Amino acid sequence: MNFKVTGLGLDKMRLDSPQSFLDTEEVEEGEDQQLLEPEAWRTYMEHRNVLREFLTSDLSPHLLKRHHARMQLLKKCSYYIEVLPKHLALGDQNPLVLPNTMFQLIDPWKFQRMKKVGTAQTKIQLLLLGDLLEQLDRGRAELDALLESPDPRPFLAGWGLVEQRLADLSAVMDNFLAMMVPGRLHIKHRLVSDIGATKIPHIRLMLSTKMPVMFDRKESVAHQDWVSLRWFVTIQPAVPEQFELRFKLLEPRTQQECTQCGIIPVATCTFDVHNLLPNRTYKFTVKRAESYTLVYEPWRDSLTLQTTPGPPGGPAPSRLGKPSSPLTAPSER
Repeated sequence: MNFKVTGLGLDKMRLDSPQSFLDTEEVEEGEDQQLLEPEAWRTYMEHRNVLREFLTSDLSPHLLKRHHARMQLLKKCSYYIEVLPKHLALGDQNPLVLPNTMFQLIDPWKFQRMKKVGTAQTKIQLLLLGDLLEQLDRGRAELDALLESPDPRPFLAGWGLVEQRLADLSAVMDNFLAMMVPGRLHIKHRLVSDIGATKIPHIRLMLSTKMPVMFDRKESVAHQDWVSLRWFVTIQPAVPEQFELRFKLLEPRTQQECTQCGIIPVATCTFDVHNLLPNRTYKFTVKRAESYTLVYEPWRDSLTLQTTPGPPGGPAPSRLGKPSSPLTAPSER
């Protein structure tokens, strides 16, 4: 049976003919081959395969997409200074391993200076990571366009530059991967003040990363005059963490409604906020509690929820304005 497809130049071709399934790329390669001698054509195909392999493995779209996702995650992380004796491994955040005397020996003023250095180093590192990722994106687009070039002769003549470009992009990728992990802070001055005859301990400062705190948007639910909030950290810390929950009523209508806000310290990843107004919109934010070693925290998660309407013509919740538990009552700033 013959089918006709109009408008595509296929109306005279049998769709069950082997010619109809000829690979378009093979047709193009057959046309390109006529422009080169056989030996030059073999060299061209070898170089083309090298380039294609690089774009499908070392610089594939899937790999770049993963790096973009990791970059977005790093922009939401919290960054801290770890003070470690030189014999401890990076990432050992167990406070029992580090003697309390370590911070007692460090000069507080010098440590604050190092925190500023850590903040600057973290910001620079994130900017450099973004720049390196842009270089990889541009390099991928340039090489992809070169691979699709219809004339093989410029490709073959400029292969030396292409090889150099591949080497450069490989180096950029190596730098990007190495910089994904926060490194050591460079100390120009001694952090430990002169303590006389006491032996000065050997310490090192490292930047460490903590994954962002994010609301569980499926489990966080608003009711008539209260909300149930849940949040999580992608990688659970070795020790329990303290959090700071903030809330406020959006678009308050009276002076009393302006008191519908507060800051609540929380020691778990769940909390219920009571004494809210029905059918109103509230904004909630959550982050880790302030830490002495925090150097940079550019992002905090926020969530907007609307409480459900109350009974028609009914009074406001009777608990509003009455004393209640300090953990559930909105706290005033």
